[in-house]
Amino acid sequence: MAELYPAAAPYFGWDLVRDLQELLRYAFMQHAFEAGTVVALSAGVIGYFVVLRGLSFAAHALSHIGFAGATGAVLVGTTPIVGLLVFTMSAGAVMGALGQRLRGRDVTIGLVMAWSLGLGLLFTRLYRGSANLAIGILFGQIFGITIQEVAATFVAGSLTVLALLVVYRPLLFATLDEEVAEAKGVPVGGLSIAFMVILAVAVSEAVQVVGVLLIFALIVAPAAIAERFTTRPSRGLLLSAVLAVLFTWAGLSVAYYVPYPVGFFITTIAFLSYILARLVAPTLTLPRRRGRETLAREEQARHSP
Repeated sequence: MAELYPAAAPYFGWDLVRDLQELLRYAFMQHAFEAGTVVALSAGVIGYFVVLRGLSFAAHALSHIGFAGATGAVLVGTTPIVGLLVFTMSAGAVMGALGQRLRGRDVTIGLVMAWSLGLGLLFTRLYRGSANLAIGILFGQIFGITIQEVAATFVAGSLTVLALLVVYRPLLFATLDEEVAEAKGVPVGGLSIAFMVILAVAVSEAVQVVGVLLIFALIVAPAAIAERFTTRPSRGLLLSAVLAVLFTWAGLSVAYYVPYPVGFFITTIAFLSYILARLVAPTLTLPRRRGRETLAREEQARHSP
């Protein structure tokens, strides 16, 4: 970022107050931290259920489907977020309708993902304007976000978290033991569709921060780390959200001083943190399995008449 302001080189020292003032000196950094925090919180919360339900690949596919929607929206003259939401929410609803069968369809999802990326590239070729917009969708453009986009991100992020809180208990029950939940009258199919639509909105938000190609790390890595340290869903959700925010803040801070893409720093920090978590976290699977079985029994007891 120093290249954008050669006359005022960024200051960095051991004075934390002054360093913070330096990071927030410009409006574009303030907007980046505001939007990044909202996106990280929603991605961290939704990501925990993505990992718990084994839907990491499906979440990654939604981002590629969203790329086709975003570039298609630009081609017809509307904003990228509209195309993102339309494509990802439609695909998410279809994936949600598959339920448990979605886990066994990696080949189908992979083919759809590849086709969507190719469709996005076709739309990019047909678009007569600058290719920078497509590059921004692929790799993120958080340093160019406006105050209006921050407000839109805040609204979408708030709705995402609120929707997840509304379905939290039945969704957790269905995630831990789908057969028992269905036998108890929990609308498993409807919850699956609702969750995938919520995930689609979260994916559309996160594209602004890390882009289509790098979104996987922000949604999956914090949750994967949290799952290794706790079996309690409430603690896991909190830890996942906190980690996602810390990764985003760290990536933004480093990118301010070093003229390289912020998505690279966020994903690198997330990846290294996951490797570290694998090394230091307890690796015995039996305690985690017993913990999940206990949680399933507790949820079953709560929903019993």
